[in-house]
Amino acid sequence: MFHAPQPLDDHLAIQRRAFLGRSAAGLAAVSTLLSEDGLAEQPASEPGLGGLPHFAGKAKRVIYLFQSGAPSQLDLFDYKPQLAKHHAADLPDSIRKGQRLTGMTSKQERFPVAPSTFSFAQHGESGQWLSELLPQTAQIADRISILKTLHTEAINHDPAITFIQTGAQLAGRPSFGSWLSYGLGSLNRDLPAFVAMVSGAGGQPLYDRLWGSGFLPTKFQGVKFRSIGDPVLFLSNPAGLDSKVRRRFLDDLSRLNDLKLKQQGDPEISTRMAQYELAFRMQTSVPELTDTSKEPDHIFKLYGDDSRKPGTFASNCLLARRLCERGVRFVQLFHRGWDQHATLPKKIAEQCASTDQASAALVLDLAQRGLLKDTLVVWGGEFGRTVYCQGRLTKTDYGRDHHPRCFSIWVAGAGIKPGMTHGTTDDYSYNILENPVHVHDLNATLLHCLGIDHQRLTFKYQGRRHRLTDVHGNLVKEILA
Repeated sequence: MFHAPQPLDDHLAIQRRAFLGRSAAGLAAVSTLLSEDGLAEQPASEPGLGGLPHFAGKAKRVIYLFQSGAPSQLDLFDYKPQLAKHHAADLPDSIRKGQRLTGMTSKQERFPVAPSTFSFAQHGESGQWLSELLPQTAQIADRISILKTLHTEAINHDPAITFIQTGAQLAGRPSFGSWLSYGLGSLNRDLPAFVAMVSGAGGQPLYDRLWGSGFLPTKFQGVKFRSIGDPVLFLSNPAGLDSKVRRRFLDDLSRLNDLKLKQQGDPEISTRMAQYELAFRMQTSVPELTDTSKEPDHIFKLYGDDSRKPGTFASNCLLARRLCERGVRFVQLFHRGWDQHATLPKKIAEQCASTDQASAALVLDLAQRGLLKDTLVVWGGEFGRTVYCQGRLTKTDYGRDHHPRCFSIWVAGAGIKPGMTHGTTDDYSYNILENPVHVHDLNATLLHCLGIDHQRLTFKYQGRRHRLTDVHGNLVKEILA
C-alpha cells in the first residue's frame, strides 16, 4: 500500500523532538526548541499566552451570529430610495466598471436594477435606517453599530466564508475562535473555550474546518454542539461503564500518554491528554448547560417560540447567552439559508422571521444581565448581494447574485460605539464611496476590543509567523468606544 510521505520539515521536527527527548538535556532543549517553533504548551496555570492581553480590552468574549449565504444589504440595511425610479433599467457601465461577475450571471444579456420591495424607516435616537423585515432589530437600533462598507476579495461562498473566519481564502488556517482561544485561553475549566452551533437549512455546506484550529494545536479548535442526541459526540459513557470506571480508565490512559510524551516530545500528545480530561468534566457541565427547561417563561417569550425547539437559531441564541454566563470565550452561531439567487423577497422574509427576534433578544438579554458591557456581538455574512436582478425580474419578485464589493454587518457591545452607522456606498449599493472596511480591518478591530494587537498575536508555522489578519488590517477607529 502506498503511503504519502510526511512533509520533510514536520518529519525532521518529530525526529528532533524524539532525539532530544531521549538525551540527558532533552527536556530543557525540547522546551527551548518548541518555544522557538511556537509549539510549546502553556503552563496549566496560565489562561492563555504570556503577555496577553496586550492592553486592557473592554471585551472578554465574543458571540458571532454568522448568517451563512450572504444577506442582502439592499433589503435589510443599505436604504436606497432612489432606485425605485430605475426599476428594470440597465445597471450603468459607469457603476459596474467592468468588475468581475460570478458564472451564474456573467452570461446574462442585461443587468436590470431591482429595487427592494421592502420599506425602510429610521429608528431610535440614532436614526438608524432599517428594513421592515427587522422590527426587533429596530428596537436595539441605539445599541448596535452598522458597518455598511465591508468588502472582501472572495466572490464565491466557500472561499468567502473561509476568508472572513480565518483571514485566508484557502483552507488550513486557524479560525477566529481558535486564535482567541490560543491567545487568551479559557474562562471555564469545565467547558471548551470555543463552541460552534449550526442552524437553518439549504445553501452552502458548512465544514468543520470553519471552527477548526488549522496549524494551531488541536486543543484550540471549536467544539460543535449538536441538537440531536448528545450535545457533544461521545459525551455519554458506553453501556456498562460508569463514571468511576471511566475515571480509572482515563487515569491509566494518561499515564501511558505521559510515557509517550516523554519519549517523543510531541505537543499533540499533551493536547490529547488535556482534551480527554475536558471531555470527562463536560459530562457533568454540558447536560446542565443545555437543559433550558428552568429558564423562566419571560425569557422564552423574549427569544420567541422557536427558542423552545432545540436546533433552531433562537434556541442557539439562548444557549449562547448561557455559554457566555459560564465563561466560554467564543461562541459561533452559523445560520444557513441566506443564498437567495431567486425569489428573494419570499425567502429573505422567512429568514428574518427566524432570526430577527432572537438576534435582538440576545443583545437585550446580555444587557439586562450586565454581560453586554464585556461581550462583543457580531451579526453578518460573507459578502453582499447585487443591485441587479439574477433571473426573472417583476415588480414583486427578483433574485440577487453574490457581491463582494460592499456589504453590511452590525456589531454591538464591549468596545463599540452604539447607535452609529459607518461608511457610505453609492446610489446602487455597488461601490464604496467613504470609509471602506476590509475583512482584515474588521478582524483587527474585533481583536482590539479584546485587548489584542492583531500584529502581535502570531504563531510560527513552516518558517513564518502567521496571524489572523495576515500582513494586513487597520483599526476602524471611528466605531471604537
